Amino acid sequence: METVVVFHSLLRWAVLILGVLTVVNALSGIIKKRPFTNLDDKSNLFFMISCDVQLLLGIILYFGNGWFDKLKHFSMYKSDAYNRFFALEHMSTMLLAWVLVHVGRASVKRATTDAAKHKKMLLFFGVGLVLILVSIPWPFRNAIAKPLFHWFS
Repeated sequence: METVVVFHSLLRWAVLILGVLTVVNALSGIIKKRPFTNLDDKSNLFFMISCDVQLLLGIILYFGNGWFDKLKHFSMYKSDAYNRFFALEHMSTMLLAWVLVHVGRASVKRATTDAAKHKKMLLFFGVGLVLILVSIPWPFRNAIAKPLFHWFS
């Protein structure tokens, strides 16, 4: 499980970089009224793929580290911020972000104008990125803090 934790921790940076790139591309497209480019398409595709891989690793950790079992007995853990965060809050918010990224990708592909594509990119991927950012156990979040880079022990 330690290897999965390390990869999950490191992949977070790819997700964040690709998410920021996608949101910046959307903003640039809206502000400059530029055409929807291959870079716009690839940035949101790779953002979605990185979220997919991250979800897969997260599911392995969720079931492999016993968080699902804690969810089954949630009343015992609801007052414990650490267990509540990892058993329920982190998982559910990240799943919502993942859904938004996938719905956003489909919406962008279906949009008929470049302006609509950029707006949908900004909406869906922007909200998804914000949810991801607030659901990461950053080192400054006392009760749930994790290191910025989780290395092998």
